[in-house]
Amino acid sequence: MLGFGLRSPHTERTSPSSKRKFFTTALPVLFALVILWGAYRLGEERGTQAALGSGIVTGKNASAPTYISKDVDFGLFWDVWQALQDSYVNRPLPDTKLFYSALSGLVAGAGDPYTVFMDPKIASDFNAEISGSFDGIGAEIGIRDEQLVIIAPLDGTPAALAGIKSGDAIRTIDTTDTSGMSLVDAVSRIRGQRGTTVTLVLERAGAKEPITVAVVRDTITVESVKGKMIADANGKENIAYFRITNFNEDTTADFNVTVTRLLQEAPQGVILDLRDNPGGYLDSAVAIASYWVPRGPVVIERFNGAVEKAHQASGTPLLSGVKTIVLVNAGSASASEIVAGALQDTGTATIVGTTTFGKGTVQEYRPLRDGSALKVTVAEWLTPNKHFIDKAGITPDVVVEEPREQAADDDDLVLERAKELLR
Repeated sequence: MLGFGLRSPHTERTSPSSKRKFFTTALPVLFALVILWGAYRLGEERGTQAALGSGIVTGKNASAPTYISKDVDFGLFWDVWQALQDSYVNRPLPDTKLFYSALSGLVAGAGDPYTVFMDPKIASDFNAEISGSFDGIGAEIGIRDEQLVIIAPLDGTPAALAGIKSGDAIRTIDTTDTSGMSLVDAVSRIRGQRGTTVTLVLERAGAKEPITVAVVRDTITVESVKGKMIADANGKENIAYFRITNFNEDTTADFNVTVTRLLQEAPQGVILDLRDNPGGYLDSAVAIASYWVPRGPVVIERFNGAVEKAHQASGTPLLSGVKTIVLVNAGSASASEIVAGALQDTGTATIVGTTTFGKGTVQEYRPLRDGSALKVTVAEWLTPNKHFIDKAGITPDVVVEEPREQAADDDDLVLERAKELLR
């Protein structure tokens, strides 16, 4: 995942040589917005932050590059700029507001909802979110069929407690119609200070009327890995259950600690729960899949429709050979789909649940010198068998539908089916 207090589905990759990060996620409303988490690259330049709506724009007289000036009258840009400053009813307009709006429009010209420009304030919020703690509602948002949708609410967050569900379409945010609204704009409207309220009107499959939900924002702290021993279908406590809610920077280390602890219990089977996990860092996804995949590619990146790069399994596959079930649903996106796809293609696990979200691209996050940032789609990703899952998702080996509305004390039908399969 972008969403401050929100998230977007993403997969992120980290390159030691360039210090850049890649994500495969939509946009986070977790920003408390995981678009993320799409793949992000952390650039080397951070620069100083500028306040949106203040200051002046330098370089107005700079010439356009030759390859642009041959095809485009770049002076037209400044003609429009000056016309606004000369004629707009509430002039003068802050130069920086026009400037950052122009950059946002430029990037929007790519026609990709995951390629976005972030002004310094939004970029700062985004960086705070991916650090693992932020203020917001705790949900990932994305765009499907040109409509803002909830990818997944995070466990225990205001979004989840308010009853927001994966797949809910966001029709209005505090009475503002979301038609044509960008992810960045939606995130900036939904996120906010702890204790404040945002009201969403949602459309839900199967519901006759729109649902209005008032969510009180809170500080969101993401604990990405949980693990415990659970009872099998016969009541014997011999299944290692792992729940990964996001693929963050600390996920691999936390998972290693949890795996080491539970393996001491000699589990007879493993359940990996990736439901409502919107994604995160590409490197983390590869590392987690490598606990099962002993060798070969975990995921393949395809650049510009031709050049491919395979990310190989690495480390010791501590869970290779242990019968494993992976749980997924429509809220499983990006990095979650990388792990599920790798384990499915290599035959190291059985995938159970419903079809995943379908986020098959990788984003590069580039901080810019004034504190703003660009998140740009740089690659598509493929499963080891070269399946491209964007917009299609991963189809489980065993389909088990979850009730749309389920009481808290009801049985988890997907988990129970997984236990049966392990038996």
